[in-house]
Amino acid sequence: MTQAETTVHPRYATLLCVVTAGLLGALIGVALMTTAPVPGVVEPSAVVSAGIPVVRVLLDLAAVTTIGLALLSVLVGYDRPKLTEPVMRLARPAAVAAALVWATAAVVALILQTAEYKPGSSTLAPSDIGRYIADVGAGKALVIVAVLALGHAGLGALALRFGEKVPAEVRVGLGLFALLPLPVTGHASNWNYHDYTMISMELHVMSAVAWTGGLGAMAVLLVANRTLLAHALPRFSKLATLCLVMSAATGLFNGLIEISLNPTLGFWAGIFTTPYGQLFVLKTVCTGLIALLGAHVRWRLMPRIVRHQRTALAAWATLELTVMGLAFGFAVVLTRAPVVAS
Repeated sequence: MTQAETTVHPRYATLLCVVTAGLLGALIGVALMTTAPVPGVVEPSAVVSAGIPVVRVLLDLAAVTTIGLALLSVLVGYDRPKLTEPVMRLARPAAVAAALVWATAAVVALILQTAEYKPGSSTLAPSDIGRYIADVGAGKALVIVAVLALGHAGLGALALRFGEKVPAEVRVGLGLFALLPLPVTGHASNWNYHDYTMISMELHVMSAVAWTGGLGAMAVLLVANRTLLAHALPRFSKLATLCLVMSAATGLFNGLIEISLNPTLGFWAGIFTTPYGQLFVLKTVCTGLIALLGAHVRWRLMPRIVRHQRTALAAWATLELTVMGLAFGFAVVLTRAPVVAS
């Protein structure tokens, strides 16, 4: 076994690109949603209004990182520990740190959303947060997310000590389960057939996170290891194809249904004259670009990677992940955007 096969060179620049793109997408979304203040209506402060989507993007990206690092263990396999352990010795503590960031972001989001719920108040008491949790579904969801993320960090801490005796599949499953509470507090909760939309939203979130997380983990930790990459990428490609189809189909379904529910706007007016519709278009464009970039990796690069040949996978994966980060930023604001004319 050569030194190149066991040395890990994480690509932190890829992670930085994703986070930057996610924050940029959220800020673009906030700018699209900005409206003139209504006389007599107390508005939340600018810090709260901009802080909520920023923190929610960080929450989502922490979830993506946590689940992607757990999924990495499944992708590289368990039968060659001398080859995989150098990678997993970096992945396991990173997953614990990401889960703690996930939990922290959920708590910060809870505080900011409580402040939004009480506009004009200069201070927040614990009782205000408790009342928000009791009265608002999103508050309960954030508490559940924080608890489950801490549980994931606990499992990750056990994996630090016992390695793969703590099954990666359990960590992946718990991470995906922790994604479920927040989507059901978004749009369409009053629709007569909202159960179908809620299921679609859950599938959309889980597929997008698994897809992005798996690719991100490989792009950051595996690109320098041709042996592991040749094993993991074909396995991930099957999962990514399924996630792409599911994410695109459910995203289109959710967006078009939400626009069609507005009785005061025509369908095309809802798409092009509302903040929701404009963000929906931007997110759809991102999905199309991601599909094209993924197809390039699948059909042009992967055959060479399987033969252990040098490729530009790092650059292509970073570009794809950057667009994914932008889409996550749009998606965060999309869940809060009104379907009303701008």
